[in-house]
Amino acid sequence: MEILQGAFHDAFSPFALSFVLAAVGLNVHFGYTGLLNFGQAAFAAVGAYGMAVAIASFDVPLFPALLLGIVGSVILALILGVPTLRLRADYLAIVTIAAAEILRLMFSTSFKEYFHARDGVSGFTTGFRNLNPLPDDLTNFATFSRNDLWVMIVGWTLVALVCLYLWLLMRSPWGRVLKSIREDEEAVRSLGKNVYFYKMQALALGGVIGAFGGFIGALGLASVQPDSFNTDFTFIAFTMLILGGAARILGPVVGAVLFWGILSAIGSVLVRLASGDNPIIPPSLMNSDQASNVRFMIVGLVLMLLMIYRPQGLFGDRKEIALDAR
Repeated sequence: MEILQGAFHDAFSPFALSFVLAAVGLNVHFGYTGLLNFGQAAFAAVGAYGMAVAIASFDVPLFPALLLGIVGSVILALILGVPTLRLRADYLAIVTIAAAEILRLMFSTSFKEYFHARDGVSGFTTGFRNLNPLPDDLTNFATFSRNDLWVMIVGWTLVALVCLYLWLLMRSPWGRVLKSIREDEEAVRSLGKNVYFYKMQALALGGVIGAFGGFIGALGLASVQPDSFNTDFTFIAFTMLILGGAARILGPVVGAVLFWGILSAIGSVLVRLASGDNPIIPPSLMNSDQASNVRFMIVGLVLMLLMIYRPQGLFGDRKEIALDAR
């Protein structure tokens, strides 16, 4: 029961929610448009830092601060997209992963009076928590604190609204053009469509959704630190997208919940097997302190097998992940 409870906690926590939204944004980029964005962490970081610094350093109210984070993610999409979206898809991949690392290092070393280096930014959650309608005497529910529950209510509502919006959008003429670009960019261009403009719109839209993930993660942790947005952030989000199924509205959501739930359950089982006076797993093979690393190895092996035998993910279509990187 404790293992299942821990898995439930990790699968639906505010921390997991940040990855859910990041994966949904990647679905717009990769799943529907065929854009190789390996720097989704950059969009999440710009959103989180834009909101946090505006509130903590300049006393900007919550909602204008959120708007600043959104504007920052759109500007980042323009900076990344203008020089690369006319080129091969792999150039975008190179530029985005480099941009994410540049931003992370900048947040770690520059403008320390605002970004506070590796200590991160804090003290920006008061306005959000003041909006919490839950009773004050609700100190803990299903292992979640009152503040965590408020973040989860807002976060999962946001996920539902974003998914509904994308479901409607991808069934519109605009969405059909995006999917056509993924399948055959030259054919779409021959029909008179401005492929570059559509790609830029998709990059900005997915980046804004990634920034939403940065908001939720920051509000859930009550701090923003640069190491939270390393390359692992993007690749874990990609893993969730592929696990659930690319170009499926709920694919990244289900993939994210399953990923964190399975990861937590495996970690708990390994700790139990490797601890105690008579551990089932001998210390020469693994101790309880190594369980967190071993669980990633096991999940990675499972994902490798998934990519070999079902590369489209649990709910996807094999054709949806075909990508012509031209």
